[in-house]
Parts: sequence; structure tokens; C-alpha cells
Amino acid sequence: MKINKNYDNLVPNYLFAEIAKRVNDYQAAHPEKDIIRLGIGDVTLPLAPVVIDAMKKGADDLGKKETFKGYPDYEGYAFVREAISDYYKSFGAEVSSDEILISDGAKSDCGNIGDIFGSDNVVLVTDPVYPVYVDSNIMSGRSIIYANCTKENNFKAMPDENVHADIIYLCSPNNPTGSAYTKEELKRWVDYAIKNDAVILYDSAYEAFISEDLPRSIYLIEDAKKCAIEFCSLSKTAGFTGTRCGYTVVPKELERDGHNIYKLWYRRQATKFNGVSWPVQCAAAAVFSEEGQKQIKENLEYYKENARIIASALDELGIYYTGGKNSPYIWLECPNGMDSWEFFDYLLNEINVVGTPGSGFGKNGEGFFRLTSFGDRDKTIEAVERIKKLLAK
Repeated sequence: MKINKNYDNLVPNYLFAEIAKRVNDYQAAHPEKDIIRLGIGDVTLPLAPVVIDAMKKGADDLGKKETFKGYPDYEGYAFVREAISDYYKSFGAEVSSDEILISDGAKSDCGNIGDIFGSDNVVLVTDPVYPVYVDSNIMSGRSIIYANCTKENNFKAMPDENVHADIIYLCSPNNPTGSAYTKEELKRWVDYAIKNDAVILYDSAYEAFISEDLPRSIYLIEDAKKCAIEFCSLSKTAGFTGTRCGYTVVPKELERDGHNIYKLWYRRQATKFNGVSWPVQCAAAAVFSEEGQKQIKENLEYYKENARIIASALDELGIYYTGGKNSPYIWLECPNGMDSWEFFDYLLNEINVVGTPGSGFGKNGEGFFRLTSFGDRDKTIEAVERIKKLLAK
């Protein structure tokens, strides 16, 4: 029996598992300390009432023979897909319900989509990068190249016409940097993908945080359906981090290497995924109802205000950052020349505030740090006051 040796090429611990270990060790040694966690991007507000009502009704359905549901359709129930299709129309994107597949979240689909692509493809990711994009391809033995996102380009890499890639991961608004592409910038990526016969894997998990005139879907870009698959999640949009539901859009017209991509992905899902439960899909559909949109937007405004509070403090301190607008993340430059993990330890030990070291997202993340706006409001304000007091010394 042989082990997949590609796993030897991974860092020993997943980034957020390493953070959790360090924080837990510190808390065990200092149980009296009040630690404020602004690191992992987990939500803190409860699910919207309309979502809970729909989930309860869905659960009740399972208790009656006449409404009981077993295995769901592999692509998800039609009423959920139609609700998502209408949602796309609300901001000008045309996505048919039969191009949408319901999943348990964007993270798993972003990692699993590689199952349908050959291991000899060259993968391009932007650096800093969400670790799943890199780790899942290392596990499959693919060659990975990096497009540099730096302070000089406002952490928005653009395609290099002298470099060839087969698979391109883009995330906008970006995790971890909070930067977001304009339509013109995304058009350059679409044109590059078509020229290289590549596929863009577009993670739009944070589209609901966009408030400026920026694209909320890659399908707002001309010709994107010829080259792009889009992933989205209700985790951050509607607080489904523990509930688990998302969706992937695969245009029916998208083909590569003589194969229809939708059919390949459907075949993969039918083999390895049994679908999302009836109560959760009922809850997901409620998110896209008129009342659902009203209620989740109230939660989104809460997190957006947290981001503004953090960003305002950094403005006051004169610290460079991206994000904080159109994004729940604030990506800041570590002060006084500290490296990322040094600043992590400094905040944890001095003021008991936890963030995410930028170096965990790639080499261009060194010297930077991510804070999240998903915390409790009072805790966020307290963390900001601690940071201001510490860094103003």
C-alpha cells in the first residue's frame, strides 16, 4: 500500500489549525486573559428569522410521510436553483437555473473541482492566496505558478501574456487582501483565459459585501461563460458557516479538451456527493426571498460597520491597508518592520487580540496581517481600542 506522496509537499498544519493551536496554548497558560478573536472569518450573528422558519418547516416535512424527502437531486432542488438564478438577475447577470449546482459550500467545491481536470495542468493562483486553492492542487500533484499581488499593484495581480496557465483561481473581493477587481480588470483575465484555452475558477464568496460599482459576478464580463466557473457560498452572505450551503455555476456552453465541463462536474458530484439536506435547501431558498434579502442585509451592514471601525482606527494610526470596503477583511501592513508571525505574537501577548499572519497566505503576505469584521461589535470596538493604545506608543 502506498500513500499519496504529494501530501509530503504540504505545510504540516493548515493555517487556521495552527492559529487555533497557538491561541489555545496561550489561553491554557493564561486562563484569566480575555482574548478577542479577529482571525478566522467565522460569523457571529444568528441566522435570519426567515431562514430559521424555513429550516424548521423543512425539518417538520421530514417528520411526515407525505412530505418526507430522502436523497436530494444531485444538482439541488429546482426551487433553490431558480431562486439563485433570480438573484443573479437582480444585479444584471444572466445565469440559468440549470447551470447552478447546490453544494455544501464554496471551500469544498473549490478544492474538489480539480477532480475533473488532469494532473498535468498548470495552475495559476494570485499570491497572497486562500490556502485551499494551493493545497488542493499540491495534493493532486499539479504544477503551480504565482501571480504577484503586492502593495505596488494594490494587491490586484493582472495576467502576464508571457506566462501560460491552464487553470486560474481568482477571488474578488479577495480573501485575504480585501481587494476587488473592476470590470475592465476582470475582462483582461477573461481574454487571457480564452487565449490560453484556460478555465477561470472564480470564487465570489464575498460578493454581497460589494457596495461600489464593481462586478458581483464574473458573468457580468463579456465572454466569461466561455471560460469561467463561479463558486459562491451562503457562509458569509447569510451566516451559513455552520449550516453549510453554497452553489457552483458551470455554464452549459463551457467545453475543454473535447468534453463538456458541466457534464463532467455533474458526473463527479453524482459519484462523490449526496447533496444538501432538505431543511438546509429550504433555508437557502429563504435567503433569496424578498424578506430574506432584507434580513440578511441587516446582518451584512453590521459586519460592514465593524470593518469601517477597524479601518478608521488604521487611518488614525497611519497604517497602510487594503479592504475594509467591499470586503469583510482588512489587510494591513505590520508596523515597525515586524514580520507576520512576530506581529501575531505581539498582539496576542500584549493585548490578547488574535488576527491572521499574512505569511500564511503566501510569500507576498509576509509583513502583512489580516483582521476580520465578523466579530461581535463590542468586542471589535474593544480590540480596536487595544490596538490603538498599543501601536500609538
